[in-house]
Parts: sequence; structure tokens; C-alpha cells
Amino acid sequence: MIETKVVKTTRAQESTNAIERLYITMRHLLNRGFYKPSGVSGNALRNALLVLRPEIYGTIAEEKAELNGLLYVLERLPEGIEQCSYINLTSDEGFSKSHLTPIIPPKRRRNCYRIDAEQMNIEITRGRSDIYDILTHLTFLFIEADKICERVFIEEHKTTIRDWQKLEEFIIKEEKEENEREVALIHTANILGRTFEEMTEMHQKLAKSNDPDRFLNIVYWLGKLSLEERTTGNRRTITFSPLLRERLGHHIHGERWANTIKSALFENGLFERPLHIISANMHSVMNSLFARVALGKEFEGKPNLEIYEALSSPKNNGLRKKVEAHAVKNGMLFIDDRSGANIDVQIFDVAKFGKGACCYNFDNEKNNEQKPVIFVMDYAFGEQAYETIDELLKPFENDGKKHFLNVASISIMGKAGILDGGKGDLMIPTAHIFEGTADNYPFKNELSANDFEGNGLKVLQGTMVTVLGTSLQNRDILKFFHESTWNVIGLEMEGVHYQKAIQSASKIRNSIKNDIKVRYAYYASDNPLETGSTLASGGLGTTGVKPTYLITDKILKQIFDS
Repeated sequence: MIETKVVKTTRAQESTNAIERLYITMRHLLNRGFYKPSGVSGNALRNALLVLRPEIYGTIAEEKAELNGLLYVLERLPEGIEQCSYINLTSDEGFSKSHLTPIIPPKRRRNCYRIDAEQMNIEITRGRSDIYDILTHLTFLFIEADKICERVFIEEHKTTIRDWQKLEEFIIKEEKEENEREVALIHTANILGRTFEEMTEMHQKLAKSNDPDRFLNIVYWLGKLSLEERTTGNRRTITFSPLLRERLGHHIHGERWANTIKSALFENGLFERPLHIISANMHSVMNSLFARVALGKEFEGKPNLEIYEALSSPKNNGLRKKVEAHAVKNGMLFIDDRSGANIDVQIFDVAKFGKGACCYNFDNEKNNEQKPVIFVMDYAFGEQAYETIDELLKPFENDGKKHFLNVASISIMGKAGILDGGKGDLMIPTAHIFEGTADNYPFKNELSANDFEGNGLKVLQGTMVTVLGTSLQNRDILKFFHESTWNVIGLEMEGVHYQKAIQSASKIRNSIKNDIKVRYAYYASDNPLETGSTLASGGLGTTGVKPTYLITDKILKQIFDS
């Protein structure tokens, strides 16, 4: 008799299945138009997230509250969302023309509107990645809210524990003393299963001048809505507006964004000039080009890194204004994005650089028509990278004629998760693979690891995986990618989408040259394989300054040497 060997599913396989279930469920809910977090579909999202246990959400599957994950999520969702039982995801439907003031989360550029005491509207203008990001964060919030409910509600007596009653008394009270605040934090520590010291730290991190007790208010409202749902049947609801469902995937904002830019290039006589596109932040290219010259007196004899660190400090707005003024004087054009894409643009016309104004040497003997134009676009988000670059690289129609951009190179730089290293280390990809699919995009990268050796930073070169969402980082899947023959060095959210648009334009549509130069380089914002080094552990601070400017410098040198 032949014995049948039982094959056990690995944690990586379970996690992969959980991600697949999450995305299938999210797409189903989007098509359906609504769901209730406590309903069948909401529970499917919740169960998949609990199986996945993303690194960013720490102790989500444990009884105690997850504080770092909570902080991470609150920085990416609109203030006051914990008080709302109705959350409506909408397209850009004209709310900016109403009396409502937009609420913009500090770490995500999206307009949100508090419609009334119970409802929050969130505008989606950056595609499905934005929706997945929001739904994942909301699912985390609902899990944490229900943990609070479980700890404070006594089912047998249909009442709440003393700690909750004391917290409620404090929240309702108008005049609050410091000693009463500390007592409320002690009660909250018991509710959340955390220490008083941790409560004090979270209280300080979330406190605002107009809301010093924001942390306690958030805990109270999360628990309150979950309790109400359990005791009164007033169920929380997430809806997707009909217009959002109709517009999604149609590149409405990307097309509007691209047409604004192409019009500006055309009007300024730059359309046929060699165009070098850089996806980056809104400071490193401008500072690399002009800061040393603009701030020569203030930083005479100082290294460039010291200038860049000073410019990155929130206190030095005057220095930044001085560099910006110098850049505008020497041909920089800034396009403030009003398309809804939330991607600002800088255009640098090298032909207008004054003598000695730029910090780089370039061939000044070239005719102005041959001098490069450097186009810097702010970071896209996930699938939005495809939408924006795909629309930008299409020909521009004017007076019944098609005009093709003379794109010489496309450079992508940004932050990514590293799998073997620490914050600030560098990753140079040779290919992108798309998580959850068989899609892979090998390419010739004009940058290599050798370009960055000897700078005191670890430099990795290899494959990078484009993930469906940073909030779904899972240690087991990433470990598999890293240790298998895929040889993955890091993860990010846009690489595949950029490369898909570039290859479509150059090899299928023939709207740009076939031999276009492509550059990709990333620096590490986190290491999801190391406890305490995930995105939820905090920002980079000045750690990101050195790698940012190293990458920018290499890109600009290659542009000017071409």
C-alpha cells in the first residue's frame, strides 16, 4: 500500500493566499459598492489580515493593542475618522467648491471631508492602490476597535468595566486637570493591555495644541463605535460612490495632469528638446543643481552634505526660499498640480542656466536646441505610476497635429524596503517582479552598484519586487523572495508600473525612442525582516539625506555627460 505524504502549507504560502483573498475581496466590494466591517465581507478582510499579520501592524493578532501600527495608520487617515460610522470613498466630485475644509493626512496626499458628525468622505484620485491602502488601514482600525470592545464589555450584565466608565467620565468632562489626565491614562493602559509608560509616550506623540487629549479621544471613539454596534445594532459602513466606481481605471486625473505638463512644455518651446524625466522629491534635484552657488556665503568651505542637511531641517525655510529664488531666476518652472493627481512638477531649462549658476559642468557649446530639459515629477503612488507616465509619454495633439516628446531618459529614485541592510542603504535593481502575478520586467539599468561604492553605505544590486501595498509587508513572503532563486534585494510599490508604461511607449506604441536610457535607484526606508526596523518604527530623519543626494548626483552627472 502506497503511503500518501501530507504536504504542509508553509507560512509564506498561507500569507500569499491571504494577500490574494484580501485583493479579491477588495475588488468584489468595490464592484458591489459598499460593505459593513462586521458583515461577511468585512470579516473576510479581517480574517485575511489576521492570517497575514503584516510586519507594519505588529501585534495585530494579539489581545493587546498595537500602538506603533496605530500611529502609522493615523498618520495616513484623516483626523477624526475614528468618530465616523460612515466612510464614503469618492472620486473628485467637487467638494472643494463647498464650504467644507479639506482634511489632508500628514503622510498621504489625499483630500478628505468631514460631512457631518457621523460621515467622512475620502477622495480617491490615485487609483486602486489608494483604495487598497485605505481599506487595509481601516480594517486594522476596526480590529483594534473591536479589541477594545472585547476588553471593556461585560456580555453577561450588558455593561462595561470600571476602567471604561472612568475613561468616559474624563472624556466628557470639560475642564481637565493634569492629575486626572494621568489617571485616565492608567485606566486606558488597562483597557489596551499596555503599560502606563507606553500610554504616556503615545499621548505625547499624538497631542495637538487644539486637542491635547487626542490619544485618549481616539481610544474612546474607537471603543465607543464598536460598543454601539454590539449593543444597538448601529453598524459601521464603508461605501464607494457610483462616480468613483465608474471612473476608476480610466486615467482621468493622469490624463489631465499630463496634458497640463505637455501644454507648458509646448508653450515654452521645450517640446522638441532632449527631455530627461526624473521621478523624485521636490528638493534634491533643485538643491543639487543650485544650492552650493546660491548659499555660497552661508556655507563657504563646508561640504555639500552639510548644506543638504541644513536645507532638510524645517527650521531653515529661509535657506530653501533662497535656493528656490535662484532656481527660478535660472530657468526653473514650477507647475503646482491642480489635476487631482497630487504630483507637483519642476522643469529645469538648462539653456537658461546663467554662467556659473549651476553646480555641474555641462557642454555649453551645444546649441540651445540640443541642451537638455530636466523634468522632475513628485512621487506617484502604486498603480498611479503607470497612469501618469503612460499618459505623459503619449503624443500631444495641437492644431490637429501630433507632437512627440523627445524623451532621452527616465530616472526613478525613491525609498524602498531593504531585505539585507538598514535604513539609508542603497538598492540598484536589475529587474522588477510584480507580487502575486507572473509578471516580470528585466531592463538595462544605466546605474550600477559600482557607481555608489566607497560612500560608507551598503549597496545591493539585484531583483526588486513591486508589492501591492506597503501595509501588507509579510516577513515570511519577503524571506522566501530573498532566499529563493528570485534573489530579491528589496520591495517598493511603483517599479513595475513605471516599467510597464515605459515599455508600452517605447516598444509597442513607438511614441518615444526604442533605446531610451532608464535609471532606477532606491534607498532603504526600512527593513521589514528586522523587528523594530519596519515603517511603523518611525521616519528616516537625516539618515535619508546622504543616499538621496548620492543618487541625485549620479543621475544628474549621467544626464550632463550624455
